[in-house]
Amino acid sequence: MDKFVINGGRRLSGRVRISGAKNATLALMPMVLLAPGVFRLHNTPNIRDVWSMSRLLGEMGAHCELNGNELFLDSSNITSHEAPYEQVKKMRASINVLGPLVARYGEAKVSLPGGDAFGPRPVDLHLKGLEKLGAEITLENGYIHAKSSGLQGAKIHFDISSVGATENVLSAAVLAKGSTLLTNAAIEPEVTALARLLVKMGAKINGIGTNTIEIEGVKELHPVEEENIPDRIEAATFLIAAAMTRGKVIVENVNQYHLTAVIAKLEEAGCTIDITGNSITLEMDDAPRPIDITTAIYPGFPTDTQAQWIAFMMLAKGSSRITDSIFHSRFHHVPELQRLGAKIEMVSNSAIVHGGAHLSGATVMSGDIRASASLILGALIAEGRSDILRVYHLDRGYEAIEKKLAGLGASIERVKTDEY
Repeated sequence: MDKFVINGGRRLSGRVRISGAKNATLALMPMVLLAPGVFRLHNTPNIRDVWSMSRLLGEMGAHCELNGNELFLDSSNITSHEAPYEQVKKMRASINVLGPLVARYGEAKVSLPGGDAFGPRPVDLHLKGLEKLGAEITLENGYIHAKSSGLQGAKIHFDISSVGATENVLSAAVLAKGSTLLTNAAIEPEVTALARLLVKMGAKINGIGTNTIEIEGVKELHPVEEENIPDRIEAATFLIAAAMTRGKVIVENVNQYHLTAVIAKLEEAGCTIDITGNSITLEMDDAPRPIDITTAIYPGFPTDTQAQWIAFMMLAKGSSRITDSIFHSRFHHVPELQRLGAKIEMVSNSAIVHGGAHLSGATVMSGDIRASASLILGALIAEGRSDILRVYHLDRGYEAIEKKLAGLGASIERVKTDEY
């Protein structure tokens, strides 16, 4: 077991390169099940979730190998159509194999997913969409069983704009016979990245980047080489870290358009931001203004940056309200930030942060990927030493974050520990 030891109070300065997007990678990898052959995904982050997805695909017969940030996948010899519980329980994105399996092989057995523990996220929308395409779905002993003798195009409206459901249904519809129309589809960057990959593989898709997607089914697809998009949540985390330490940091390999809501709020809080090409420079020399946020589906303020914003507002001159409209119970980081001295009160699905409290180092415990990031941010500005336990959560979504922060001047070290 590892932990991070952080000594707070250091100003961050320098350049940091953002890795490939975790969520996009986990959407792209299962697409190898749609066509036999060799795929290459560039700009792939070296994180635990990529390893987990590689093991899951390996259970099915795919060969996966990560060399640096190039992921090699060979789907020539798929031997199983089952995603077992032992692999799926590690992350919710495992359910992304469901659509490709039933579309190409006519059957799939996928364990109901696990992942972060911040409230239920039912898979009903995934299953209803696949049923509309003609799949027969049954649930038995914790597994989803899907069968089809040939999917048929259909009109599918998502009651809720769901990233996962859009990805699963889209990846199945590309091999369905006839036309499919998806309405109220998710428009997150990872969905767009997936659609573009599928088009490169030979799929016929219109409306990419909008919430109305038209698919004309094709008989077969082919393997491709693709470049992954940068991780907007990692970029947001480093921008907030720079602001919190009153530093000046150039964040490289970013797509500014994926960060519009976050950049707007940072500027509103008092940060100076300059954007040049695929780099964002942030400078901050004072305490932030208290800024309320409410998370929303893309292009709104991302729920995956809610925890980091709470940490930022601990420094504000006044009180702010952070409301999560996506996952109402995603506030496991609040008690841990309070251990650092933060003054935060919970009201339903909102955190009221009273800024300006004295923060001092403490031992805190991570609960999920983004909660882990917020604790690191808090420790960077707390007086003295902080120990961040259970950083395996963080390793699921951030590539070598301690090395990147150390390169900016932070005092942070990964050490082995028996603490849990």
